[in-house]
Amino acid sequence: MARQVGAVQARIEYTGISAVAAAVRAMPLERAVKAGAGIGALAMRLDRPNRPIALKNLEIAFPEKTVAERLQILRAMYRSWGRMLAEWTHFGELSRANIEKVATYEGEENWTAAEEISRGRGLLVLTAHYGNFELMQLMHSIYGYRIAIVHRPLRNPLVDSAVCDARIRFGNRVIPRKASARDMLTLLRQNWMLAIALDLDVRKGVFVDFFGLAASTSDSVARLAMATGAPVVPCFMVRQGESIHHKLRILPPVEIVRTRDRDESARENTQRFTSIIEAMIREHPDHWNWIHRRWKTRPPGEERFY
Repeated sequence: MARQVGAVQARIEYTGISAVAAAVRAMPLERAVKAGAGIGALAMRLDRPNRPIALKNLEIAFPEKTVAERLQILRAMYRSWGRMLAEWTHFGELSRANIEKVATYEGEENWTAAEEISRGRGLLVLTAHYGNFELMQLMHSIYGYRIAIVHRPLRNPLVDSAVCDARIRFGNRVIPRKASARDMLTLLRQNWMLAIALDLDVRKGVFVDFFGLAASTSDSVARLAMATGAPVVPCFMVRQGESIHHKLRILPPVEIVRTRDRDESARENTQRFTSIIEAMIREHPDHWNWIHRRWKTRPPGEERFY
């Protein structure tokens, strides 16, 4: 878990974010989203400490692109974040009566196929910090699905509390990332959906290929799928242009490898999941979080480069 900031810094950050959020919340949603894009552009100019991390990541992912092209992706990412913040301030207005104005499904036949495979054993939702992933979780519960989100606490505990409160507004559950496997298995046995973002660096994971470079990745989704038979359904939130409307793209359930070598099966399945995430990022590179130190943990003998 990332080290939490001190109480004074947390309060200062939270006060600043709350002030911006209040101003954006006072605007109509469409106007707020446009203003949010501008706030994101300003954030990029101010966030100089994270720019080298992002540019290093973009160099790894897109070596064929020029520096100017990578900067363009980074600017688009910050503008996307600003739009997400604006939408987050309006989450309290969403309900079953109006959710279709901002979020609908694409690929529902894949969801139906996964439910048939599940037969009451729950679903594992493979996702990433991609697009407006907060809206993805909220829309699921508004449409009537029970979903539990595996959550890595944010550095600012006040912001973390606000985010978690928004997530559970319509009956979702938040599961700490370090929760026991028993808790997750219990939820699956109760036919819950368990959403896990599999795009973060972990200290103890399996190394799989991600944009041509080994990336330490949790094999938890693979092991849960292998142990329970719950299908793994990739889901990603895709904004429609620069509008307020999103489509939750549901991909076909992932075929799970099961061999006598459980460790190798877990690694192979994790590679399959990671390849799906990479493909989605390549399609919409501005939707992903490029300032995360995704390749921080290196294989034995390799030096860190962040």
